[in-house]
Amino acid sequence: MAAVLTEDLIYEILSVVEEIPEGKVASYGQIAKLIGREKNARLVGKVLSMAEYYGKYPCHRVVDHSGRLAPHFYDQKALLLEEDVAFKDDNHVDMRKCRWDC
Repeated sequence: MAAVLTEDLIYEILSVVEEIPEGKVASYGQIAKLIGREKNARLVGKVLSMAEYYGKYPCHRVVDHSGRLAPHFYDQKALLLEEDVAFKDDNHVDMRKCRWDC
């Protein structure tokens, strides 16, 4: 069954993103699992790409499962560095040190 993108689902995803503490990151899959839709990590990414239309959310704190930054989110790394998020290389957050334990 395909996920239907509703306003309620959008705000459910964004409310989880809003809870990620400064200096920590979560993966798209982790957020999907937290809202009970563990197979919808891509849907989480789609919602985050539109988040600016719904308010100000710390979407820079969301990366893929390996810690890789979003390819077209050019300010993401700078925003994470301001929060002292550790990186293991230029494009990957150190998930062992910075994963949000929720």
